[in-house]
Amino acid sequence: MPNRDYHAHRQSYEMGALTDEFLKHNPLILFQSWMDDAFEKQVDEPTAMTLSTVDNNLQPHSRIVLLKAFNEQGFIFYTHYASDKGKQIESSPRAALNFFWPQLERQVRVEGMIEKMSAQASDTYFQSRPLDSQLSAYISQQSQEITSRSELEQRMAQAKIDYQNKPVPRPEHWGGYCLTANYIEFWQGRPNRLHDRLSFKKDPANTQTLAGMQTWLSARLCP
Repeated sequence: MPNRDYHAHRQSYEMGALTDEFLKHNPLILFQSWMDDAFEKQVDEPTAMTLSTVDNNLQPHSRIVLLKAFNEQGFIFYTHYASDKGKQIESSPRAALNFFWPQLERQVRVEGMIEKMSAQASDTYFQSRPLDSQLSAYISQQSQEITSRSELEQRMAQAKIDYQNKPVPRPEHWGGYCLTANYIEFWQGRPNRLHDRLSFKKDPANTQTLAGMQTWLSARLCP
């Protein structure tokens, strides 16, 4: 095996700052602002997020999924319920998300409880997907072993025949999840590794503002 040494790699982060004024923000509104910036600056895959879950042996697992919607209830994505991550969510409905936008030198960490979306919401989104994406979800038994790539391609070819000129039903093993955040942390790269980190935790007293929004406890963290 080659021996690679990356100790000398350095990069100075100088694109932005998080002042103490940001501690007064609602983190959900701040997140939406950062996501809007990522789209405006044409960041590669702005909705890509690392989803981390834990299995019954307390072994963490991480993978990239795509954020499909975001609102006051939480962060929404879609996947196979019978996949490894689906089984892990079923047994331990706590999860973490991580967004990294290197072009903006920004990162957002999100932690919270996760639950399935309604069947109606999953049906609506499934029918909005391109046909090949619908068929892919229909024929894939995600996380299960297959003998070869050709087996998968044969399933796809057969599904195209079976559902030619017919709507593809949403398979029961596929649908949406919503992660409701109880912790959100914003990271902005700064020079000399003195990065900005602002954390927001849901108020354990569960108090709300006059507008009915959940209150958050904010703090600045050492980098």
